[in-house]
Amino acid sequence: MILNASGCLDAVAAPDVARSLDAFVTKTVTPLPRAGNAPVRIAETDVGMLNSIGLANPGRDAFVAETLPRLRALGVPLWVSVGGFAADEYAETCAALEDVAALELNLSCPNVDDAPETAAEIVAACRAATELPLYAKLSPATWDLGEVARAVADAGADGLSLVNTIRGLALDERTLRPRLGAAVGGLSGPALKPVALAAVYTCYRSTALPIVGMGGVRTGRDALELVAAGASAVALGTVLFANPEAPARVRRELRQELHALGLGSVEDAVGIAHEDAETLKRSLSFVGEKALQSG
Repeated sequence: MILNASGCLDAVAAPDVARSLDAFVTKTVTPLPRAGNAPVRIAETDVGMLNSIGLANPGRDAFVAETLPRLRALGVPLWVSVGGFAADEYAETCAALEDVAALELNLSCPNVDDAPETAAEIVAACRAATELPLYAKLSPATWDLGEVARAVADAGADGLSLVNTIRGLALDERTLRPRLGAAVGGLSGPALKPVALAAVYTCYRSTALPIVGMGGVRTGRDALELVAAGASAVALGTVLFANPEAPARVRRELRQELHALGLGSVEDAVGIAHEDAETLKRSLSFVGEKALQSG
């Protein structure tokens, strides 16, 4: 399954791109409208992109009344990204949302202040407020990410989204002043891929929750590596800004990568990085024989 990372695609402005995804993830919705951070909000670097949007959005009421009906008209399964600054704010927004495929709890935005409660406390509050599937989006900037993953699983999360951006800084080459209005921002793009792989790998070993892997995905090979680390779905982020046709291309390249390894499906590759060498050799051999027999 291929999704977009929250905030990296305007589905209303680019409906065909949204329809090329298996599900569309909205920008993060907060209880009240937010203008976001002061410009400049986006800066390119030689290793990726920095953003400091600051959760700009129309607020929960306007989103439910105006934005959500327009997104439903696209005919794509919807995941709504939910944000807040206290556990009860997250829970109230979750309770107000109906008839969507899932809720992604943004527990790790590097551009705003965190809620005082732990990730597990927020998930527990949301679990009490809704029966919709809950995916906890976690930050890689945590010393023991596996422990956090276990805690949100115990609190009622149905899945994990890994990872959010990490804080970074870019300086103007002439003035040596920060290039972003808020100085620091969230780093995404190629530099984030090894971080995302490590997070997915860790959380796959720590919980049985399904994982959406994201961070630096540009090619089918990138997607395959996240799947091998333990992701059962992959989200595209920064690449969508440069190449709106990336979902179809990555999907095609992923199929080619699977075929080259003798793997019949994405499911055959999930978590394969955790197998020892002998088990992996037998697994690839068995899957390859099945593919030949079915062909």
